This record gives sequence, C-alpha cells and structure tokens, in this order.
Amino acid sequence: MTLTELFAADGPLARAFPGYKVRSQQVEMAQAVEKAIRERGKLIAEAGTGTGKTFAYLMPALLCGGKVIVSTGTKTLQDQLYARDLPMVRELLGVPVTIALLKGRANYVCHYHLERARHEGRFLRREDIADLQKVERYAKLTQSGDKAGCTGVPEDAPIWAHVTSTRDNCLGADCPNYKDCFVLKARKDAQEADVVVVNHHLFFADVWLRDEGAGELLPACNTVIFDEAHQLPEVASLFFGETVTSGQLVELARDARSEALVIAKDYVHLPQAAEALEKAVRDFRLAFRPEPARLPQHELAGRFAEFEARLAELVTKLGELEGQLIAQAERAEELQKCGERATALRQIVQHWQEGDSDEAVHWIDITPHGFMLHATPLNIAELFRKQLNSGQRAWVFASATLAVNGQFKHFQHELGLWEAETATWDSPFDYKQQAVLYVPRDMPEANSPGFTGKVVERAWPLLQLTHGHAFLLFTSLRAMREAHELVTQRLKDAKLDWPVLLQGQGSRTELLDKFRRSPNAILVASQTFWEGIDVKGEQLSLVVIDKLPFSPPDDPVLAARIEQMSKSGRNAFVDFQLPHAAITLKQGAGRLIRDEHDTGILMIADTRLVDKPYGKLLWKSLPPMFRSRELDTVKRFFEVKRGRPQDSGEDQDPLPPVTSGDEAE
Repeated sequence: MTLTELFAADGPLARAFPGYKVRSQQVEMAQAVEKAIRERGKLIAEAGTGTGKTFAYLMPALLCGGKVIVSTGTKTLQDQLYARDLPMVRELLGVPVTIALLKGRANYVCHYHLERARHEGRFLRREDIADLQKVERYAKLTQSGDKAGCTGVPEDAPIWAHVTSTRDNCLGADCPNYKDCFVLKARKDAQEADVVVVNHHLFFADVWLRDEGAGELLPACNTVIFDEAHQLPEVASLFFGETVTSGQLVELARDARSEALVIAKDYVHLPQAAEALEKAVRDFRLAFRPEPARLPQHELAGRFAEFEARLAELVTKLGELEGQLIAQAERAEELQKCGERATALRQIVQHWQEGDSDEAVHWIDITPHGFMLHATPLNIAELFRKQLNSGQRAWVFASATLAVNGQFKHFQHELGLWEAETATWDSPFDYKQQAVLYVPRDMPEANSPGFTGKVVERAWPLLQLTHGHAFLLFTSLRAMREAHELVTQRLKDAKLDWPVLLQGQGSRTELLDKFRRSPNAILVASQTFWEGIDVKGEQLSLVVIDKLPFSPPDDPVLAARIEQMSKSGRNAFVDFQLPHAAITLKQGAGRLIRDEHDTGILMIADTRLVDKPYGKLLWKSLPPMFRSRELDTVKRFFEVKRGRPQDSGEDQDPLPPVTSGDEAE
C-alpha cells in the first residue's frame, strides 16, 4: 500500500479515526521522509502545529523497513511514542516490527543500589523510607524497571538517587545482580528491536558518544529520525563539551568514604582524603557570591579574590583522593571504580583550569548550593558532520520550529547540514480566524524598571476577558516572580478566587495537571514552559509573552560565539541571535492554538516586535494570526469567535509597517 493510499479519505487512518481529514501537508511530508529513507539522504522538515508530523515520519519509517532510531526532545514524548503512537502505526500498517524504549541508566531501578539503600538507610525524611518501600515492591513486579512506571513515587523524589546507578558507580559485569540488571535488559531489547525510541540526551550520551556501552545501536541502524530537532544544537553542545559538577565531586567523596568504611577500615587516610575533598568543594563554592550566576573563567580571578587559591586546593585534594584510591584499588572492585572516577574528574578539572581555546569557552555556572564547570565548543558543526558522514544511513530532522521566515540557514549552519534537503509545511489551522496577535501600544522599553508591572497592567483586561485560562510566560525568573505577586494582588483586589500557579511550586507535570483541572487557572512561568506543552480547548485561551527571547548578551557561551563570529566577519546579531530568538518566540507562541477548534489571544508586550526593522522578521516567522494593536479590537475578535464561529466580517487590522530609519539593537 502506498503512502497516498494510507492517508486517503477511505484508507486505514480514516477507518481508525472518526472525523479524520486528509491533510496535504501530512501526505507531502510523509513522501519526503520516504524519499530520504530510500535514498539514504538528509531531510530537514518543518511541519506546523496540527500537521500530524509524528505519523508523517512513522508511517514511511515502518514501511521502508530496516532498523530505525527515533529520538525525541523529552522523556514524556518518548513514552508517548513508545506506548501510543508506534503501536498504533504498527497495527494500522500490519507490519511485524518490534519496538523498544531505551532511556538513560538513571531511569532504571538498580537492584544493587536498592539493596544498599535498604541496608544503609541514609535518609533525611520519613517520605524517603515510604518511597523506598514502594520502589522495592515495584522492583519485584516490573519487567522494565523504568521508574516512570512506579506509581506513587514522584519522578524527582530524592529516593531515586539512592536506588539507581550512574556510569560512575555501576559495577558492570562484577555486580552480583548483573544477570537481573534492568539497564542491560533494556539495551538488549534495543539492540534486537526494529525501532528504538530514545531521547536526544541519551542519543548523544549513549549512542553517539558511546559513553555507556550502547554505541552498537548506531552502526546497525538504517534511519535516524529526530523529532523536536530544534533542541539538537544546544544538546549537542552540552555533550560535545566537558562538564564537572560539584555534585559529582561530592558524590565521589561520599562513595569513597562509604566504601572505605566497609572495605578498608584499617586505612584511615582514605576517608580523611574523601572528607578533605568534600571540604574543598564547599570552600570553592564559597569563593563566589551567594546568588546564581554564569561567568566566563577568564573573568573569575579579577572578580573573586580567592578563586585561584580555592581552585588549586580543589585540584590538589582531588588528586590526593585519587592517589589514595589507586593505592587501595586491589582490595575491591568498588575502590577501583572510585579511583577511575577520580582520575577522569581530575583530568577534566585540570583541562578546565587551562582556560579558553580557539575551539571552546570555559565557564562556570554558579547555582544556589553548588557549581558546574563547563568547557563548551563554540562550533559543533564540524563535529556533527563527522558523525553524520560516518555511515550510509538516512537522517531526518523534524520540528514545528526550525525555519526563520521560511529559511533554514540558521539550523543548517549550526549543525553543518548544508547539503540536506529542506521543506516546510504550514499548519492546517486557520490562524486568522482562530487567534489574534496583540502588541499593546505605549509600552515602556523592555529593559526599563517598571516594565513587568506594565505587562501585568496591559494583560489584566485580557485575563478578565478570558476568565483566567492563561499562560504568562517571562524571559527571566525575576520578572516571573514579580508578575506572580502583581497578578495575585490584582485578583485579591478584584475578589476573584482564581488559582495562580507559579513555576517551581511543583514539577512541570504536577503544575500542568493542576492547570488542566482548575477552572480560571493562570500559570506564571519562565522559558521552561515555552515548549513541549499541549493544552487544548478553552482551558488555555490567552498566552502572554513579556519580551522577545534574546539570549542575555553576558551569557559566557553567547559572548564567546559573538566574538568568534565577529572575528570571521559575520554579523552575530543577524546570523545567530535573531534567528535563535525567532525560533524560541515561535515555540512560545505555539502554546496557544493546539486544535482546529481552539481560539485565543497571543499578547507580546515587547514593542520592538513592531518598532525595530528586525521585528518584521520575527512576527513574520509566527503563525499568520489576525493582528491588532488596539485592545477593543482584540476584545471584539475574541468575543465574536467565542460567541459565534463564523467570520466577524471585520477587516484585518495589521501591525504598522516598520520604518527603515530604525536601527537594529
């Protein structure tokens, strides 16, 4: 059966889904994916919301045969593909393909560490003990060991750190529970399956970089499909670089001390060296100010007097612990493993200590209670291209947000995909009838002190119009918290008992569940909620975005990339910052209309969208919504669309033309 027949009005999809409509965009994308797979080519495909891109790539992937790796942006999408979409497509096609789900090892219960946790009982809360008992019961019943299946224990519960393994503390073939290992079972299933579902982080950490022994998946596969491909440049930068966290160092020290107390009780130097390293980690963090920051390494010595001395002490104590572990490695496999971890961490820290190179920027991410040392490559295109060209297979990059005003140059340049075929299919939704883009007049400059207050003031009439049912999305945590206080006060003054949810008051899943269940709910969030969120219907009727999402210019990686691009004669703003902002803005705006029956308002409070020459590129990259700068027009549009579905009969109220005299910031 051909793809045209499969997607036809009387085909298997139509028989399986009541109300199914043929979408030319979906059929054309499926045909383009099929062509790429058969020709072992590279395809970059942007498919607007509602196109049905998941079936558009799964149908040809399963029809063409061979081994397929599908990589998604999140574990949630990964679970959805494995549990719902793939089985459905397999049944519709009637093809006998086997499918497997593969996650990182931290997602699987480890029998060895579960037993250790039960015996050692190092818990700070009663809830941890209750969670441990739930995990124990789950481990006896489950076939997969995937923590996502352990109901009653939140995914971010502290207990998981005690009952899962890491690459550093896994005993491998020497583990007494080796034969029953859930990680090994998942990998074996993945190697034998026709279709394997992974996520981007796992793909780079396990499959591509072969860090955890799953590297044999890639050479064996015929097709790799990346969904949510717009996330790849950031993920690839992370995994092609080097990172050491304070958590890794503290965990090494504590594991070394714990093993020493069991295996080398007579050797006091080992626990002493572990305690010294843990102290050095704390002292290093104390060398910086309390609040979080992201700073380039070359600025640290001038800004923090104790930085160099504390870093030297950290390297020294790490080296001393490494020496003690190596000296005692013959006593047990556990001590040998700790010694290998210490060596690897010391080498990365010393490399970071050497400072920037032409290829990478060295920087520190200071968190409230710890730190992360990063060496991030400035250009991943060549690294990515080497892997792409290492074998004859098809590569498909799919997302709803890859192009900037119809062009893919930004994405192609970041990943070195110049020779890839590109195609874009617009959403089948009638955006002009379903949504209005509102940019308020007379807003202050985006960086002015009272800007967030003005955003809430301008959003308030819309919140009253939609009776809540809103996402308020901010580009900084500070603005998010200020807006939360302002909205809460306005509701109190108006005697409206509407729930206001704030990012950080629960996991993303918990907050979304509350939002979907709660009438009149308002969610105030930062960029964590700009993508991967799907709320259909009237429950989400308003999305407010405070500012154009330009990355902060003092970000160490961005600053280094700007400098590098300027040296090579390129315009960093036009070639990098602007396209990146356009894609991010597109993601945020994409939360609003998720169904052909949805209607709503998108308010973008940053007037640079219409006042600056580059603003046109940004708003032309958004879905083609009805546009207005007048509050009354926006209200009328919403009331008409919610009151009676036919056209309001009004003329388009366009955003004003951009004047050529403005200069880009």
